[in-house]
Amino acid sequence: MASRRGLAGLVTALALVSPLGCGDDDGNATGGEAGSTASGGGSSTGGQSSGNTGGGTSPALEGCTVFPADNPWNTDVSEYPLHPDSDAFIDSIGRDTGLHPDFGTVWDGAPIGIPYVLVDSSTPAVPIDYTLYGDESDPGPFPIPPDAPIEGGPDSDGDRHVLVIDTDACMLYEIGNAYPVEDGARWEAGAGVVWDLSINDTHPEGCTSADAAGLPIFPGLARYDEIVTNGELGHALRFTVSRTQHAYIPPASHYASSNTDSNLPPMGLRVRMKADYDCSSYSNEIQVICAGLKRYGMIVADNGSDWYVSGAPDSRWDDDALRDIRNITGNAFEVVDTGDPVTEAPDCQL
Repeated sequence: MASRRGLAGLVTALALVSPLGCGDDDGNATGGEAGSTASGGGSSTGGQSSGNTGGGTSPALEGCTVFPADNPWNTDVSEYPLHPDSDAFIDSIGRDTGLHPDFGTVWDGAPIGIPYVLVDSSTPAVPIDYTLYGDESDPGPFPIPPDAPIEGGPDSDGDRHVLVIDTDACMLYEIGNAYPVEDGARWEAGAGVVWDLSINDTHPEGCTSADAAGLPIFPGLARYDEIVTNGELGHALRFTVSRTQHAYIPPASHYASSNTDSNLPPMGLRVRMKADYDCSSYSNEIQVICAGLKRYGMIVADNGSDWYVSGAPDSRWDDDALRDIRNITGNAFEVVDTGDPVTEAPDCQL
């Protein structure tokens, strides 16, 4: 299980904002989207499959479940009650704004999306030097290959996420604002968390992770082998919005805004596609995504551009087919009630 030892959290003024996200302390997007990524470095997208267990779906990856079937990422929310403030939340994100596939093949010379790499027990663990949120992060060493793919590519000035899955131990390692040092003999990172994929692992409340909401990133990615090869999206997706409020809804554990406007979405807010929304005219890829969004929805995980949907880069994606998702606007969604927002986070205690 991920280590939960460490120093006390940052002072409140710093805890308001995660520099690993794309927002300022009012929850406003401050830069371009970190969408282009590298997928080299011996990475493998593996063969994902999904199987139904109990009331939810537990996607599998090289023999590892991606959290249990009853994990929030894998929970069927199609019958969850509508949030009483659903309309206000959708209006604030953009009812007429189209979704954007923040994943695909290549854009501006780099793969599009958040890459990941699969390793095994033979991969050496290397030290992690934290530059921003070390006292909210799990200590290294992490088994990160020296050539692990970095979001946006090696020269990216974006979020620079690095995701590593040890398929022998079924552990997920995530760091953000990541830079290899000494040819990858060690890494610098803004923050990082180890997630045990075999249990409902969480990060402590008040703590950020490699994502602004304190959530894991990998379980919220659209992946080619699920959507195209297997024809099923069996979990919620991660998405970004330009403005969030000073609040989070568990399993999120962190907010990244000082804005107290209750109409703005908290981190961890969950939306689902309306059951009667018609996707029949869209590509097969988007029809599969629609079916998943009606069942599992999407979770607000970071400040960024509105309705940007996260996924992993893959040379096999058909970018033209993925563009159909842009025809789907915010009006196709509603907010489900998954719990009350936390407006005053406790100090991070690892």
